[in-house]
This record gives sequence, structure tokens and C-alpha cells, in this order.
Amino acid sequence: MAAPRSALRRYPVITYFTLTFAVSWLGALAVAAPPLLRHEPFPKVTGILMFPAMLLGPSLSGLLLTRIFDGPPGLRDLFSRLVRMRVPPRCYAILLIPPIIVGSVLLGLKTFVSPLYAPGHFWMGVLFGCPAGFFEEIGWTGFAFPRMTRALNPLAAAILLGLLWGLWHLPAIDYLGTSTPHGKYWLPFFAAFTVAMTAMRVLISWIYSKTGSVLLAQLLHASSTGALVIFSPPRVTAAQEAFWYLVYGLALWGIVAAVVTGNDSYFFAPSLRLMSPANSRKRFHATP
Repeated sequence: MAAPRSALRRYPVITYFTLTFAVSWLGALAVAAPPLLRHEPFPKVTGILMFPAMLLGPSLSGLLLTRIFDGPPGLRDLFSRLVRMRVPPRCYAILLIPPIIVGSVLLGLKTFVSPLYAPGHFWMGVLFGCPAGFFEEIGWTGFAFPRMTRALNPLAAAILLGLLWGLWHLPAIDYLGTSTPHGKYWLPFFAAFTVAMTAMRVLISWIYSKTGSVLLAQLLHASSTGALVIFSPPRVTAAQEAFWYLVYGLALWGIVAAVVTGNDSYFFAPSLRLMSPANSRKRFHATP
């Protein structure tokens, strides 16, 4: 028993992603199995139901491995970061970035390209954003990102985490957006989606690095998912959807360049020990 646990301790990040992908993708497969076994096309509701099953991967893996690697003190530290609200008020302004950028991109495309890009108003999308943000960030930000910064600078860790985050969505990628399934455009859509998610991950990791608040990361994730679901134009084709996601992703990278690279040199430092509660209090000047 000691030998396997010792091996896991040497590779906590690899262990986390292996377990997360296994739980999430097997959960998605379990949901998809009935129509697969009957050789039937996937109903859209099947794709939607994959998401709750997939959410268990990042959250349960983060909690389980925190308990295994760091014991009760590690869980207490994680929970303190999950409820850390006392951050500078201006930090909450970052929550406005996703809806403003999504709305601006779509209104611009509607004006200059096609009226089909008119933003939707599916306000129930809030219900998609909240659970995604809450459950996923327990693992992505609460466990994975701090440990990745032990070997990589925070920017490199955020980009790598963003690429893996995009890949994690692969089983359900054909059910993201409004023009589903994407048919022959699923790969361009997946690439555009990953461009956008990687940029958003850098923003999430940046605000976490500034505040030490997993709660703020959860709220930003919820804002991002909610904005995409609420404002996605309902009448676009699969090709148009891949295009507007790409434009949105490039706009987000513009925000990353302006906000992240222009403000914090420590985000490019060789590595950060973000897991240490003592270092966290010292760096972020925030109380749990």
C-alpha cells in the first residue's frame, strides 16, 4: 500500500488528470451507452445529461487526492480557499469580462457579417454556469493549478491547464453551442472552443494567483459558461458557430494580453508555491 501511495505522491498532477479524465469520460460513456448499444442516434438530451456526470471528475478527484496527499490540514486549506470572499472589490470586476466580450463579439458580427449572429437570450443558461463553475474549479483551481506552478511558471501552467480543460470537454463537444451536432465542423468548433477556453483559463488562474480565492475562480467560470449559454445565437450554422467561437477566443486573448501581461510580472516567475497556506496569506493579503 505504501509503495503505490509513494508513487502517486511523486506525480500528483499526472495522477489528478488521469483520475479526472477517467471518471468524467467513463461517466459520459455510461450516459451515452443506451443509444450506443441500440445503434441509435444520440438524442440531444443525452448530450446534455453527459455534463452532470462529467462534473464529478474534477471535483471528486480534487477532494480525494487532497485528502490522500495532504490529509485533513490540506482539506481545511482547500475549504478556506473555497469560501475566501475578502478580496479587493475591484477583483470582482473580472466577472463582467465574459458577458461583455461575448455580447460585443456577437453584436459586432451581427452588424458587419450577418444578422444570424444576433445574441440569444436564453436566461436559463445561468443554471448551466453555476454547477459547472462550482464543481469543476474545486479540482482545476483548488488542486491542479497550484501544484502545476511548482514546476512551471503560472502562465505556462495556466495555458497547459487550459488545453487540458478543452480536451476534457471532448466527449460532449458535439452538444456544446446551439448548432448541434456540428457534423463535419466538429473539429473546427473544438479547436475554436479550446482557443477560447485556454484564454479563459489564463484569466481564471490569474485572478486566483492575485487573490488565493477558489470562490472567485468558480464565479468567473460560472460567468463564462453562463454567458456562452445565454447569448449563443440560436440560428447560426455549425460553420458560423465555429467562426464566432474563434473570434471570441481571439478577443479573450486580447484581454489576456492587456490585463495579465501588463500588470503582474510574478505571473511569469519560474514557479510559485501557491499551495502553502502561509505563502498564500503572505502573497494575497487575504483572510480565509
